[in-house]
Amino acid sequence: MAFRKALKRTAIVGGGAVAAIFGLSQLVEYRKTQLRLAHVAAEAALKVPFADELPSRAAQLGALQNTEEFDILIVGGGATGAGCALDAVTRNLKTALVERNDFSAGTSSRSTKLIHGGVRYLQKAIMKLDYEQYMMVKEALHERANLLEVAPHLSAPLPIMLPVYKWWQLPYYWAGIKMYDLVAGIQCLKSSYVLSKSKALELFPMLKKDKLVGAIVYYDGQHNDARMNLAIAISAARYGAVMGNYTEVVNLLKKKDEGGQEKVCGARCRDVLTGQEFDVRAKCVINATGPFTDSLRKMDDDQTQNICQPSAGVHIVIPGYYSPDNMGLLDPATSDGRVIFFLPWEKMTIAGTTDTPTSVTAHPLPTENDINFILSEVRNYLSPDVEVRRGDVLAAWSGIRPLVTDPASKDTQSICRNHIVNISPSGMVTIAGGKWTTYRSMAEETLDAAVRFHSLEATPAKTVGLMLEGGRDWTPTLYIRLVQDYGLEQEVAQHLASTYGGKAFEVAKMAQVTGQRWPIVGKRLVSEFPYIESEVLYAMKEYACTAIDVIARRTRLGFLNVQAADEALPRIVEIMAKQLGWSNDRKTEELEAARKFLYYEMGYRSRSEQLTKTSEINLDYQEVIRYKKRFHKFDKDNKGFITTVDVQTVLQSINVQIDENALHDILNEVDLNKNGQVEIDEFLQLMSAVKKGQVSDSRLAILLKTAEESLDQREPVSVDRSGGGV
Repeated sequence: MAFRKALKRTAIVGGGAVAAIFGLSQLVEYRKTQLRLAHVAAEAALKVPFADELPSRAAQLGALQNTEEFDILIVGGGATGAGCALDAVTRNLKTALVERNDFSAGTSSRSTKLIHGGVRYLQKAIMKLDYEQYMMVKEALHERANLLEVAPHLSAPLPIMLPVYKWWQLPYYWAGIKMYDLVAGIQCLKSSYVLSKSKALELFPMLKKDKLVGAIVYYDGQHNDARMNLAIAISAARYGAVMGNYTEVVNLLKKKDEGGQEKVCGARCRDVLTGQEFDVRAKCVINATGPFTDSLRKMDDDQTQNICQPSAGVHIVIPGYYSPDNMGLLDPATSDGRVIFFLPWEKMTIAGTTDTPTSVTAHPLPTENDINFILSEVRNYLSPDVEVRRGDVLAAWSGIRPLVTDPASKDTQSICRNHIVNISPSGMVTIAGGKWTTYRSMAEETLDAAVRFHSLEATPAKTVGLMLEGGRDWTPTLYIRLVQDYGLEQEVAQHLASTYGGKAFEVAKMAQVTGQRWPIVGKRLVSEFPYIESEVLYAMKEYACTAIDVIARRTRLGFLNVQAADEALPRIVEIMAKQLGWSNDRKTEELEAARKFLYYEMGYRSRSEQLTKTSEINLDYQEVIRYKKRFHKFDKDNKGFITTVDVQTVLQSINVQIDENALHDILNEVDLNKNGQVEIDEFLQLMSAVKKGQVSDSRLAILLKTAEESLDQREPVSVDRSGGGV
């Protein structure tokens, strides 16, 4: 007891003081004890009504319609809204949540995937002596540690390198990063360290060598954001919260109190999928709608002043070979002063983000200017040996940050990322601003305010240390049991373990037998990604209602590779249709909606238009001659175009078999005027785009080149230069 009292007094000074007094080993042991106590306190006396089986969406909507009155109704199913639901239900409050789209459909699935305290905010706090910014960083670092503990399958520490190109910057950046460690105190993930130039290049060989002085490496957390959001929402449902996705608030319900003043007492809701409307009554309504915060506030009072200024953040995904497997990169000073991250994620590389004012929309689009800005900045700090090609962008997305702002602010960079809790005269509680990392503390503060204002009977918050869906039974070696018990491929087993945690066994049980010697079960949706068909079945248990839900948020295929997602869509729709009884018309609608989502919101349009926009053929004379020669090996009749029949004939002559439908798709990528044939100008346009890096991984270009090489090898070897000898 004396030890704990002394430690509590010392902790006010910070983690560094604690470590100095008690030593590192005692500090580590104390931290473990503290976390164990947090878990015990969080889960003590908590009932889990749906530990075995989640209620279906139909059951959830039934509960929304038939419950006389909830204590709390939360509007918004992003990280903050789901966090509020989990906080409320674990305080023994009768809780409901409605979301007009899918859980995490907005900003919460479109983040940089970092769980961080905010290195750049700490710099501002120190340089400007801004105490609010300092406390925001300190709070975020505490939340970072908690999130890594409660969802170990979905998150992990990630080292991030800060390259230094000027000698004077080395001590400056080192002092700032060390201060970051110090503020984290006992919750510091790992100590930062300095690297020499040679060591930095050894760890990050793609880095630009010229003028490199050295580098500093610090640690933050990384997570699968959409899956994390879903884990929070499902955890709330397990504890008894009524969670309704695709449930839109049409208007707010109000009644007059004893003083004659109107008070919010619920919402008129509509099932987006069926159009059915119904009332949901509640003692308190919480507005957690992110970028749409002001829309709901104006539904309450159309004269209220805006408190959010939306800012667009665009990210791109490029192949994994652009970065090491386990080392990120931070560019602290881009050409226009914004910070760019360059991070490995799901065996790909994420680069971003931009930070530009935008208007609020449910479907933000990545622009070509933003994509090219990120690519330009990436080129600045990668070695000239690494050709950064526009055609390597596999996906791109835009997320809208709901920044809290003063209407007098001139730009979004200077806006504080902190949050505010506001209660309107009618009693509606609004939580606005903040960031992913601090969702839990934001939820706790919001519920504290709601409980006080509405005089609700509730216990204190229990979410510190409360394990999220899948986290309790996860271990780093869980995937081995999946391989041994079910005969899954190792890559697939690792993916299931890191996505579903202890629930991975449920997904494995649903996997179909492949009929092959190995793997025994687990048919992949696409060959190069570890997503399997049984995940589509499990996604529907996790409230997935559309094909977009599956490719974007239950799996992350749409965020990783739009072409692969497009390829997987027909099978995904087929599985869902069989399970949900969709008609042929509904299947067609789902395919079209999902492809529209990929085309506009995931950057497929920008990727596919790289060829159509290339009006000039930028090839020299020798290149034109070479590519025409290649083309005419397939256009043997000199028609000026080639068809699937022409290509199939050549392939058969070299004993290569390709499915006719697949071959049609390959040619269709290049068939700009969609007339069923690839003309010579279209082919030269393709090769010009490949040369400039606007298009990469063109299946037709690679197929024709490979076939030409095979044909050339079969031609008789000339013996003229040997004098015609034997």
